[in-house]
Order: sequence, then C-alpha cells, then structure tokens
Amino acid sequence: MKVAVIDYGSGNLASASRGLALAASRLGLAADIAITADPDFIRAADRIVLPGQGAFADCAEGLAAVGGLQAAIFDRVEAGAPFLGICVGMQLMASRGLEHRATSGFGWVQGDIAPMTPPAELRLPQMGWNGLNFVPGSHRLLDGLLPDDHVYFVHSYALTSGDPAECIATTDYGGPVVAMVARGNRAGTQFHVEKSQEVGLRILANFLCWDPT
Repeated sequence: MKVAVIDYGSGNLASASRGLALAASRLGLAADIAITADPDFIRAADRIVLPGQGAFADCAEGLAAVGGLQAAIFDRVEAGAPFLGICVGMQLMASRGLEHRATSGFGWVQGDIAPMTPPAELRLPQMGWNGLNFVPGSHRLLDGLLPDDHVYFVHSYALTSGDPAECIATTDYGGPVVAMVARGNRAGTQFHVEKSQEVGLRILANFLCWDPT
C-alpha cells in the first residue's frame, strides 16, 4: 500500500507519517508511507493524507503554489483513492474559508470555515482535549471508538452551515462544533489525529483499512 502524506509546507508531516506507520505496523500492513509533493507518486498512491496547520488562506495558497500538486490530489481522489484531511487539511475540503479573507476550498463538503463564537468564558483557540459525540456504528472511521473518547484540538475556525449528513462526529465547545466529516471516499478530522494518542491511532488504522465503495 502506498500512502502519500502531502508536503506543501504546512502541517505536522513527520508526526502524521509516524502515526500512520505505527497504525500500519499494528495492523501487520506493509505500507510505503511517503511525505511527498511528487504528482507522480500521488497519482499512484492508494491513500492520500493532507495535514495542515495555520490559516486557511495560507494553506490554500501554499498548496496551489506547488506545480501540479493539487491537480494530482484531485485526480487520484476522484479516481477513488481514500482521502483524509487533518485540521486545516479537513477545512480545505469545505466550500470556502473566511479566515482573513474569503478563499475557495475544494468544495468536497458543504459549508464555510468561519470564526468560532464560543461563550465569553471559553477562550480561543479551542486548545486541548475534548470528547467526541457520534452514533456508534455510523461510520467505519469510528469503529472501535466510544462516545466521549477524547482527541486533541487546536483551532479558532470551524465548519459552519454544513450538511448534517456529512458530519460524522462533533465536539462541544460552548455548543456543537464539527469534529469529523465524511463524504464518499473523502474524510477529515478537525482535531489533530496524529496527536490524539490511542484514539488517533485507531482512527488512522481505520483509515488504512477503509473501503468506501
């Protein structure tokens, strides 16, 4: 199995790669996990992971600046390869981001990435461990998890005006916040799955085994 961890100058690339390698090892799965911006490798990859951290607009521009990179991702994902976006990588799946300025996203899931508006007693960014809310058995990426399993968040912007059918998990930060999305072979986590210890490793293992067809 070839897994492409997309390198466009943003995201915890080494941490994501290590997490995927550990998840593959626990599964007994032979996996070539490469941090790469090579369009040819991406077009041959079995799975694609897009980490991200920082501002939506900066990440979108960084991705577009690497010649042929975004086109290779789109081609491979449209051909059926499972995709996982992490943090801003998930946000880029949305219609647009509103951080600093309106910036187009991939349009893979409905909604905008807009500023969070928690009650005054809750600070931004939302930083730290928060529980997941989901219906057990509702999606393969959640297999083996329990409601209120905790994962690690660092963000001040979140998906709004989304399609409830595309939201597979939320968290609570003065109200519901979208934590995971999925549509077809495309999924994303608002939290840093690579920093979420055993729960994150289980999600990564589920992703490596996921057959969206």
